[in-house]
Amino acid sequence: MRVLLVDDEPLARAALAKILAARPDVERFDAAGDAIEAEQRLSKDDYDVMLLDISMPELSGLELLSRLEHFPRPLPSVVFVTAYSQHAVAAFEKHAVDYVLKPFSIERVNQALEFASRRTRSERAAKLLQLLPYVQTPKQNSCKIGVKSNGRILFINPHDVTAVHAEGNYVLLQQEKGSYLLRESISTIAEKFKAYGFLRIHRSILVNASFVEEIRPCATGEYQLRLKGGREYTVTRRYKKNLSSLAEFWIGTSSFPAG
Repeated sequence: MRVLLVDDEPLARAALAKILAARPDVERFDAAGDAIEAEQRLSKDDYDVMLLDISMPELSGLELLSRLEHFPRPLPSVVFVTAYSQHAVAAFEKHAVDYVLKPFSIERVNQALEFASRRTRSERAAKLLQLLPYVQTPKQNSCKIGVKSNGRILFINPHDVTAVHAEGNYVLLQQEKGSYLLRESISTIAEKFKAYGFLRIHRSILVNASFVEEIRPCATGEYQLRLKGGREYTVTRRYKKNLSSLAEFWIGTSSFPAG
């Protein structure tokens, strides 16, 4: 079995690569850091299975499959590996054979690989029916995170956090009212909060996409971003590509950011 894994997160790629390396039936696997690189690899090599993330900069996993609909080469069985359960129906409409939610277990990924290797239309339909109840009724505790503050463990809703600031060896979880200072790295928080719609706009700042009201281009090539309540941030050129996930589609422009 030849496998292509596609994910823009290095930690996710490393975890999936470790699982693939341990399987005796995997003859070879390659990794792509985004959908553009994946498309290039698919144009040159044949794969049996593709482990594909959905939320990626510039081109999402679903958009990649749309571009491959009339691809001249045989396409692999597609297993989505993502933090976003709400895209499951769209994924199966694109003929995905399985849908693995992050954080994933070794057993769950191996199960998906087994399923992908023996895909049939009836099995795919059965898998969709199995997943629909979970997608429509997420776990009740899925929107609570525990944070240690002043010797106590507090439970907060990550959707109430407007932004996260790096403060030396600490991070500040900023809410509309109040904040929490935690001893944690901004990179770790970025990985954990990605599933809740947080974007990295600066090496030391994350923002909650649901609070973003406006973005304005600057002459420097950077962007000015305004949140609900008036707080503003500068989006550095290194991270401006992350702004593309702020909207499902763009009116007046084919994509964002342009240029």
